[in-house]
Amino acid sequence: MTSNSILKRVRDAARKRILFLPHTIRQISRPERMIPTGEIKDAVMNGEVIEDYPEDARGHSCLLLGSGNERFIHVVCAPKDDYLAIITAYLPAPDQWTDDLKQRL
Repeated sequence: MTSNSILKRVRDAARKRILFLPHTIRQISRPERMIPTGEIKDAVMNGEVIEDYPEDARGHSCLLLGSGNERFIHVVCAPKDDYLAIITAYLPAPDQWTDDLKQRL
């Protein structure tokens, strides 16, 4: 599956419903992160796939790079038939990613 096809599946699932898993809520609520759900939705609908995980145990998932609130975020999500599962979201650490935040160092 190409990045474009997983991205289409992600956005189609998100248009139905977005489910924030308990792990996601804990991660985005951490004081040093504080990522609003609207920012995650923007990343899902406007971001790009930077890693594809077709063999993920949770089902085919991917890592998206998106921007919002004048910063970049990473969102790991898995499209399902009736919803998009948001697995986690975080602010990428500059020392762990290339300058464009698209490749791991």
